Amino acid sequence: MTARHRTQAVYVISVAAELAGMHPQTLRIYERRGLVQPARTQGGNRRYSDADIEQLQRISDLAEQGMNLEGIRRVMELELENARLRDELARARAAAQQAQLDAERRQRRDLVPLRQTIAVFGERPRFLDRD
Repeated sequence: MTARHRTQAVYVISVAAELAGMHPQTLRIYERRGLVQPARTQGGNRRYSDADIEQLQRISDLAEQGMNLEGIRRVMELELENARLRDELARARAAAQQAQLDAERRQRRDLVPLRQTIAVFGERPRFLDRD
C-alpha cells in the first residue's frame, strides 16, 4: 500500500473542520476570502488535504495573535514568497558552488608544478645546479 501524499485531497469539510479545530462555516469563509483553496470533486464537494489542514491551523494561529483575515492573507502570501526565494537562493548557491569547484578543477589541470623544468637532452636541469 502506498503512502498518501500530503497534498492529496481526501477530507470532507466536516472532517477537515474537526482536524483544524474549527467550524465548517469558518472553512467556507476562509475559502471565500482566498485563504484556503480546497480541491473539488466532480460533484462540487470540497476535499481538503493534510497541507490544507496545516494551512488552516496556521490561519488559526495568526488569528489568535490578533490578526484580521486580510492581514493573515498577506502574511501567508509573504511566507510563500519567502519560501520561494529561499529555494531560489539555495539553488543559486549550489550552482555557484558547483561552478567554483569546476573552475578550481580546470585551474589545477592547467598548473605546472614549480619544480618541473624543460631539460634539453644531454644538459643538466638548472634547478639542480648549486654553483
